[in-house]
Amino acid sequence: MTLARKSLTIGIASALALAGLGAVLAEGEKAAGGSAVPIDASGSFEVSGVDVDVKGKDADAARYGGWRLAQRKGWEMLSRKLTGKPTSMSDSALDSLVTGIVVEKEQIGPTRYIARLSVLFDRNKAGSILGVSVAVNQSPPMLIVPLEYSGGSGLVFERETAWAKAWNRFKSGGSTVDYVRVQGNGPDSMLLNAGQVLRRGRNWWRSVLDQYGAADVLIAEVQIRREYPGGPIIGIFSATHGPDRQKIADFALRVDNGDSLDTLMDAGVQRLDKAYQQALALGLLGTDRLLATRPPAPKTEEEKPTDEATEVATPTPDAGAINAASTSGVNIQFDTPNVGAVNAGEAALRGIPGVRSAVTSSLALGGISVMRVSFDGQIASLRAQLEARGWSVQEGVGVLRIRRPGNGGGGAGQQPIPAPTGTGTPAPNGG
Repeated sequence: MTLARKSLTIGIASALALAGLGAVLAEGEKAAGGSAVPIDASGSFEVSGVDVDVKGKDADAARYGGWRLAQRKGWEMLSRKLTGKPTSMSDSALDSLVTGIVVEKEQIGPTRYIARLSVLFDRNKAGSILGVSVAVNQSPPMLIVPLEYSGGSGLVFERETAWAKAWNRFKSGGSTVDYVRVQGNGPDSMLLNAGQVLRRGRNWWRSVLDQYGAADVLIAEVQIRREYPGGPIIGIFSATHGPDRQKIADFALRVDNGDSLDTLMDAGVQRLDKAYQQALALGLLGTDRLLATRPPAPKTEEEKPTDEATEVATPTPDAGAINAASTSGVNIQFDTPNVGAVNAGEAALRGIPGVRSAVTSSLALGGISVMRVSFDGQIASLRAQLEARGWSVQEGVGVLRIRRPGNGGGGAGQQPIPAPTGTGTPAPNGG
């Protein structure tokens, strides 16, 4: 149950036995039965084991006086612990420092209040008054998974358990382990369950840890064994670390009263926290490098590497450029006094290396015909080969005029001929 520190006047229920259940009185918690215990992540200093025995005119006055006395005694114990010597403060000053009171056990009478309490002091304010450093070097954020085995079945957040509530009650402000605790609502029961703790796959654990902002996982396990209903309870506790369940500590605790389950759970949490802190000091809580490493994402087509050097050195030319550079189409003008001259001219061109085809495209018997020649190379190369075979050649723009020597052959002073128009023209005299 929870008690707000600022609201000290409460109704007194029936008297509790001295050995009865301890009640957690923390500021801000509701007393609704069955509700989930909120996580206490405050960084308060906690002073436990404060015994009080106070009388008053009625039960309320006795209880109020007991809490006042607990504040004073708790402050003396805290100052002695942090500075080596006890100090005292007024009740009004202590009211501004105390953030909550935890009832470990209490006995309430008509005019008397006997209890063992724990007092929570604001860390920053108390540290500044006592002149001590309140900084705590903590571990990376560790997801704590409270696994409880009771009646043969394992539970985490599938339903509310005493073990999960004990971890949520635990005040971790003074611990060197940065616990990431889960309330157990929404999708928590699906992501964190008894089956999940048996997984070793880092990919799945990495996804779960990312959901809660944790770097690694701690699994706190307890097996509850009851000798008989309402009788003694034995708790077998185990602390492990990481997906591979590296063992940190294990021990057993026992209570004689079946109603003291919460006391057993709280004691187990305290022991496990000390074990985890000791393991951290020894370097045993290092983050798994496989959990910290993210696998490379698959590359898309745009992200695939290309050989840029090869592309620069050997650019890919288009097909038109290749054809223009390797194959030339040349118009050849030649004299065709008869049909035999046509056949002879085509045969002569086809015999030149590199000529793919030679076809008369414009026929003018008794005049000058035009032959279309496809040649692998430049027009200058074709001209050189024709001259080597005894032809007299004149070169124009994309056209060659060829004659046989002595057949009205053109001298060196003749001008290049124009490109053909596609129609036969009579041979010029002497030309």
